[in-house]
This record gives sequence, C-alpha cells and structure tokens, in this order.
Amino acid sequence: MGLKPDCVWPLGCELGEGPVWWRDALWFTDIKQRRVHRFDPESGKGDSWATPSEVGFLVPLESGQFLVGAKTGLYRFDPAAGTFSFLRAVEPGRPSNRLNDGATDPKGRLWFGSMDDTEKQPSGMLYRFYGESLAPMDSGYVITNGPAFSPDGKILYHTDTVEKRIYAFDLRDDGSLANKRLFVTIEDGAGYPDGPAVDSEGCLWTGLFGGWSARRYAPDGRLLEKIAFPVANITKLAFGGPDLTTVYATTARKGLEAGALAQQPLAGGLFRFRSKVAGQPQSCASVALA
Repeated sequence: MGLKPDCVWPLGCELGEGPVWWRDALWFTDIKQRRVHRFDPESGKGDSWATPSEVGFLVPLESGQFLVGAKTGLYRFDPAAGTFSFLRAVEPGRPSNRLNDGATDPKGRLWFGSMDDTEKQPSGMLYRFYGESLAPMDSGYVITNGPAFSPDGKILYHTDTVEKRIYAFDLRDDGSLANKRLFVTIEDGAGYPDGPAVDSEGCLWTGLFGGWSARRYAPDGRLLEKIAFPVANITKLAFGGPDLTTVYATTARKGLEAGALAQQPLAGGLFRFRSKVAGQPQSCASVALA
C-alpha cells in the first residue's frame, strides 16, 4: 500500500460518507442507500446495517454504540443488536433538510451540519451538541461538510461545498466560535470540497467531489499534496490502522450517468492509501442520551 489509492471494498455506494476509525475497523455510511457499513481490514470483510432514514454521520460512544445523524434527527445505533433508537429531532420545522456530516472535537463535543436535501436553498446550519445542550453555531449553507479540528483543539474547519470554500474558526475553551475566516477556496474545474480531516501536523485533507482527487493543505492554506483517484467523487477521508497512517476514503456514484459509471467501475467503493503523517485519534461523543 502506497500513495496510490487501492479499492478495498467495491460496494458501490450511492453516496458514501462519514468514515470513522473505531476499535480496529472503519465505519461509514451510504446516505442515499440508507446503510451503515463496517470494514474489517484484518479479514477484508464488510458488514452492513439498514438505517431508518438517510444517515449522514456516525460518531462513537464509550459504550461501543454510536450516535448517528439522519434526515429525521439523532439516533443511538447499537451494532450488536442492529437497532436504531430515536433520540431527538433537530430541525422539525425544516422537512426538506437533512443532517449531513459531523465530527467530535477533542473534548467530545459533537459538531454537525444540516443541509437542503435538494441542494438548492441555503437552509443549512452548523450545530454543537454537548451534554444536554444543542445549539446552532453558524448558518447560510446549501451543503455543509465537516467539521474538522486542529490537534490543539483551537481551530474548527468547516466546509461550504457549493461555494467551494473551507472556513476556519477560533474554537474557544467554552465551545463558542469566533473569527470566521476563509481558509481555502477550491479553484474552478477542480471539483467541490467535501468532508475534511486534519492530521497530527495540523494539515487539512479534503476530498474533492467531481475532482478525482484528495488534497492536503498546510495550516497557512498552502497546497502541499494531491492524491489522484480512479473515481471522480471523493467524499471524505479518515485516518486508521494501528499507527493512524492508513487513510481511508469514501466515494460516491451519485450524479454519474451510465457512461461515466462504465468508465469508473469502482465508483462508490471504499479506498485506502498510506500517509507519511499520522492522523489524530478518534474521540467519543460526550452527550447526554435518554
């Protein structure tokens, strides 16, 4: 395994998303096919669970279960039982919205975004969920992606996919945000920035939907590295393996017509490649669940 991505599971996700390395396995979702998937690199085998609605993200809980965000709200997912227990609605007054990407910061606060499922209206919000408190933190997005966090937990990165912009915020100790600024703009013709991840050196990786690649940016916004893929739609990266230097990438078939799919038989598959720099360990969500 090197810098060239290899497809380790050609499962043909319509919209693969949300990869998380947890307990020696890679967990991720297929939003549009309503599935949670688990890939075991030791055996090379995968398992799948049907979800109650379109699940955008999942984050681990100390119990071994997961907190997942779906179109209809937040759920507790128990892999052992294969059950999804509804916890709470997030945007009951916005039926055309769904929850998309999410992640936990080093303190266990859950951050996630909502979006217009038709990908037209700027009705998407960025939320923070910590303890029992759910709070809107930013607004005005058509498609939200991320967030991701610097190793010291002081910077939050969040993506406005349609506008091709990745923003940085100061993340204060109390969980508030300040000093929103433009971090990177993806140039025309290079695709759309999708899910971000930050490695142990503080560099930001982003998948490019329609861009046939993933990119690594320095903390000052300089482009450092580009990894080419044999498929067009790279949705999100996650660092895994014993030393967190194996990078997994989810991809998507969404939006590809028959001719494009014929040229990209591995579209929607799970890929991986090796990074010279390790990622950050996954944190559990510290939230109060009924």
